Amino acid sequence: MYEMRPATADDQEAIAVMVRARMAWMRNRGVPDWPRNDDDVNTVAAQAADPNFPVRVLVDGRQVIGCTTVFTTTPEWGWTPEELTHSAYFLATSFTHPARRQDRPGRLMAWWALDRAAHEGVEWVRRGTFVERLMTYYRDVQGWKLIHTPRRKSRTVYLMARRAEALPELKTLIADSVTPTE
Repeated sequence: MYEMRPATADDQEAIAVMVRARMAWMRNRGVPDWPRNDDDVNTVAAQAADPNFPVRVLVDGRQVIGCTTVFTTTPEWGWTPEELTHSAYFLATSFTHPARRQDRPGRLMAWWALDRAAHEGVEWVRRGTFVERLMTYYRDVQGWKLIHTPRRKSRTVYLMARRAEALPELKTLIADSVTPTE
């Protein structure tokens, strides 16, 4: 059984190893984006020890196979004032280990967020990406709805959302040690 838990400073090296592997895997498939170099990888890994970044890790035993940052507020840019009145989690900086892609850890983390949000009375789960191929995957495979495509940092960002939903079958796949608000 997998476990979704808050990241700690002790997870930094495992996150860095996973993100480096993911970065190389994506580049080999023609999807270069971020992180671009080892400094970027270290920035991502350091967020595990930063209380301003609510990083969660998906682990299988002791191995970190995924991470995502689960904010309880949505960035104001790109969303309408009315949308911002609705409660939402915002998933950012999600990475998964390419050697575990057959387990679909990204999907498991997304399902976990949808389920957690539903249990906590949060209406939506939102996410964004600058990579059109990732947006297409999130939309066509994971069921996210593309909501907005604003420009940010001279690039198009794809903002997506799904209504929170309880997924009782998830209990057989992922143990949840602590909810995001604790």
